[in-house]
Amino acid sequence: MIMQPAARTELWAILRLSGPLIASQLAHMLMVLTDTLMMARLSPEALAGGGLGAATYSFVAIFCIGVIAAVGTLVAIRHGAGDIEGATRLAQAGLWLAWLMALAAALLLWNLKPVLLMFGQTETNVNSAGQFLTLLPFALPGYLSFMALRGFTSAIGKATPVMVISLGGTVVNYLLNHALIEGMFGLPKLGLMGIGLVTAIVANGMALALMAYIRSNRVYAAYPLSTGLLHLNTQYLRELWRLGLPIGGTYAVEVGLFAFAALCMGTMGSTQLAAHQIALQIVSVAFMVPAGMSYAVTMRIGQHYGAGQLLKVRTAGRVGMGFGGAVMLGFAGVLWLYSDPLIGLFLDHNDPAFHDVIVLAVSLLAVAAWFELFDGVQTIAMGCIRGLKDAKTTFLVGLGCYWLIGAPAAWLMAFTLGWGPTGVWW
Repeated sequence: MIMQPAARTELWAILRLSGPLIASQLAHMLMVLTDTLMMARLSPEALAGGGLGAATYSFVAIFCIGVIAAVGTLVAIRHGAGDIEGATRLAQAGLWLAWLMALAAALLLWNLKPVLLMFGQTETNVNSAGQFLTLLPFALPGYLSFMALRGFTSAIGKATPVMVISLGGTVVNYLLNHALIEGMFGLPKLGLMGIGLVTAIVANGMALALMAYIRSNRVYAAYPLSTGLLHLNTQYLRELWRLGLPIGGTYAVEVGLFAFAALCMGTMGSTQLAAHQIALQIVSVAFMVPAGMSYAVTMRIGQHYGAGQLLKVRTAGRVGMGFGGAVMLGFAGVLWLYSDPLIGLFLDHNDPAFHDVIVLAVSLLAVAAWFELFDGVQTIAMGCIRGLKDAKTTFLVGLGCYWLIGAPAAWLMAFTLGWGPTGVWW
């Protein structure tokens, strides 16, 4: 099949934008993995409690990231329409939204102990989670500001600095974690609190680095973000909130479904939960590709929509979903054919203690091979819809599919029909 010139041009534009975004998201995943490995080096208790704190933090942070995602969409539309002033003011309002949400989220995270105890978590795990969450919320102003600036730079087609800074942050995160875990260079051993401190330092450093790059690079000279930044424009803030709230809700219901799946696995036993976590890690890496492409397609459609070029909107959507589907079909084949080697990256096949976990994880990846294609295409399709400033539809579809269909079906197949762990994944 020969691709039309317009489609070929659009594909290259999407790839140039999505490549750095995918690399950036993989870098963030690597930071989370580094933190988890550092927790494991402390003690099993630290891993359990730190994992509880990390899961709690992640749920809150992902909702906030969803809200902040509105920055990219709206800036892309203004940029496409040639409204430089509006794009600049929206980016500034995005930073204000990031700071306000960071404050609210931090206050929530610092006062969650009674809630965690109410849900049956042990006192030991809750106390360890509290240590981890002592300094970790200080990462939120920087992390959410970085996401707002990422939306701004991506919306005008410049995502490479986001990738470079994210990769640099990953290296710094690894080195600082080592230093504070081991007490190197005269630094104190801070344990779980140290991991939270490192995350806060790196997140705020990344935000400052990206802001400094934007201020110093002539490419962004037409967008003076620093001018009038301290003046809060509530009109633009409300516009971001109206679009961002349903996006955040969509992210939250999706993450909630995965938390529900983990709870289902936990009721079956530690082997099932371990296999689920390993398989999920592998699938999550593959999912970064459609996630990055979805964000890139949102930006491209937003630009075309703002410029009133509806034919290009359709082309961007078709090309994004078509190419994304082809890529995920390839990933599905990899999961189907190479599940054993992939799991071997995490677990030793020669260790009999992991035999049952490996066998089950292989069967879960076989299920994942079937749904990867559809999951990737629907993710990009949702990005297309958001590019048209419609986030309510994606929220309602997500809520219905994840919780009115997905969660009951998982419970039915896993427990009522007796399919066990594979029932949850189906």
